Amino acid sequence: MWVRILEKKLRSVQKSVLLLGARQVGKSTLAKKLGPDLSINLADEPLFLSHSRDPGLLKREVSALKSSKPGLILIDEIQRIPSLLNSVQALLDEGMPHRFLLTGSSSRKLKRGGANLLPGRVILEYLDPLSIWELGKDFDLEMALKRGTLPGIYLDKADGPEILGSYASVYLKEEIQVEAVAKNIGDYARFLEVAAEASGDWINYSKISSDAEVPKETVRRFFTLLEDTLIAFRISSFKPRQSKRRTTQRDRFIFFDVGVRNALLGLHRSEQSSSEKGKLFEQWCLLQCLFYMRSFKKDWKLTSYRTDSGSEVDIIIETPKKLIAIECKYGSQVNPSMMRGLRSFEKIAHKPVEKYLISRTPSRQKFSQGELALPYLEFFFELLPTF
Repeated sequence: MWVRILEKKLRSVQKSVLLLGARQVGKSTLAKKLGPDLSINLADEPLFLSHSRDPGLLKREVSALKSSKPGLILIDEIQRIPSLLNSVQALLDEGMPHRFLLTGSSSRKLKRGGANLLPGRVILEYLDPLSIWELGKDFDLEMALKRGTLPGIYLDKADGPEILGSYASVYLKEEIQVEAVAKNIGDYARFLEVAAEASGDWINYSKISSDAEVPKETVRRFFTLLEDTLIAFRISSFKPRQSKRRTTQRDRFIFFDVGVRNALLGLHRSEQSSSEKGKLFEQWCLLQCLFYMRSFKKDWKLTSYRTDSGSEVDIIIETPKKLIAIECKYGSQVNPSMMRGLRSFEKIAHKPVEKYLISRTPSRQKFSQGELALPYLEFFFELLPTF
């Protein structure tokens, strides 16, 4: 049975934790496994109304805890009442012995609510969809590329596709209609479909504006909304310190789960073409690097590289001492022509570069300018943890 990487850390940490993650990544399930002494689920309407009407209720409930030792207090869906963070801060400042585990799915709601995000008082953690390390022997690449790895969807072979199909409509209803962040739900729905199609691409705001029939500034605002609700990541372009070679200044946006991306396009049930799998494999690899960095608190910077002449590298990981350049190919055959982007990048890099091509190749291959092609499983399980 798979175990979340974050579980061990949450069991041992002594400080309070703010745990953020998109809907259905498993925040509540993980929190319950920790055995909280007091649980307040603000998704429960009566509890939500009680705490909304009575700001002092939390303090009285915490004061009534009978535990003789420091306990754990869970507040689920904290973004529904952002002001509760101020009550948590007051309790922590008073020297309360207990620690809090606060979960949320929208940093935007917390910021909009004027919430005190408790700098220095809580540890900020993120929970992502299941990673390849968490799934271990249960990992299936083809299933991950079609269905994604949200726990309740990936592990439910019978009803997973049905649940995934409803994710987009639930997100639209709860995040957009309820909060009225878009005057016309049709505008946002069209944008979301175009954005899903462009997931992993270098963003051209003008083109997306035209395709979605939405003003360009609205498109920018909608992309920010995707970030704030933890539905998408922004990947910046690599900026060389000194180089005559012109590199793109555009960002890439990538949906947090390739299955959700597929569902938004109605592709989560259909067979995928080789070219579609290639695009999804690249996004999946990028997401694994992001998940690894967040799970293990790596002080790395993740970017992508592209020149005006068309040379690209899918993933650049900048560590304190070196740059890791990674090209991702879904196929099982590799050849020297696939090294063009890696070689172009090495010429403008300001640190030593390690160059990798990861794919479904069955064995390692070393190329003439030091590039190493290797199976993706070997890269993620054996090589990435050594950087």
